[in-house]
Amino acid sequence: MKVSVIVPTYRRPFDLARCLAALDAQRRRADEVLVIARHDDRATLEWLRKRAASRPDARLRILLVRTPGVVAAYNLGLESASGDVLCFTDDDAAPHPDWIERIAAAFENDAALGGVGGRDIVHERNGILQGRKPRVGLVRWYGRAIGNHHIGHGAAREVQVLKGVNMAFRRAAIGSLRFDPRLRGTGAQVHCEMAFSLDVQRRGWPLIYDPTLLVEHFPAQRSDEDQRYTFSDAAFYNASFNLRLIMCEYLSPAGRWAFVAYSTLIGDRADPGFLRALSLAFESGDVALAFRKWRVGLRAMRGAWQEAAR
Repeated sequence: MKVSVIVPTYRRPFDLARCLAALDAQRRRADEVLVIARHDDRATLEWLRKRAASRPDARLRILLVRTPGVVAAYNLGLESASGDVLCFTDDDAAPHPDWIERIAAAFENDAALGGVGGRDIVHERNGILQGRKPRVGLVRWYGRAIGNHHIGHGAAREVQVLKGVNMAFRRAAIGSLRFDPRLRGTGAQVHCEMAFSLDVQRRGWPLIYDPTLLVEHFPAQRSDEDQRYTFSDAAFYNASFNLRLIMCEYLSPAGRWAFVAYSTLIGDRADPGFLRALSLAFESGDVALAFRKWRVGLRAMRGAWQEAAR
């Protein structure tokens, strides 16, 4: 079984060096590693050129993409990879040495398996994010999305959504499927792996989350409108739009209307509805920001429904 690893990267040569070192240290090496870089990312391309000159590796392929955003990079990787199994990780992650070995074994041992993913140990603000959650990678019938991939625990179990930093799919399960280019953003394009995972599952292929399949994740600064810890109307709109577009097309008719009510009135901390915004306003004291998020979410809902209706 041939294994390809796809690593999109943009302006993070230091992080990419750590990621490639971790892939070099795998007990079962990938048959090919595809680094998808932007054509104008001179720092990364220069580092890759020097690396190739000092340590040639026929398994490492550098592909250039001109369209901003991880969706175009993922899709170029899918179209260019030759593996029977396609693994994805981020340039700011370092898979554990048994990562590829265990992924390959999972697909070899279960011919019906469509995808497998695991936990990313998140190193953030001089520590590791802690927690233990039994529910991971789910979408409720009314559109509530449950992530928790970084703090999942327990036995391996079937899920609906895998996380981009630590996921792999069987080539046969993907077929002609591609990541959705309608999703907004010029960098991370938040929730794109949710849409892709749900599409694979809808084809009848199960997805498994195994919390013992590990990568170390060092979230790096993004070179787009989404700067992680600083609020941006554009980044918030993009993430909200993407989530709402996915739910508009994935949920049942009853589920879609329930999602409209849920996301407008309740929502969650990351994407609050009215009542959650009210709670966050009292909790943080920043009333303007809490209700700004709610209003942007309403705009995103309108935009997503218009996009879905085209």
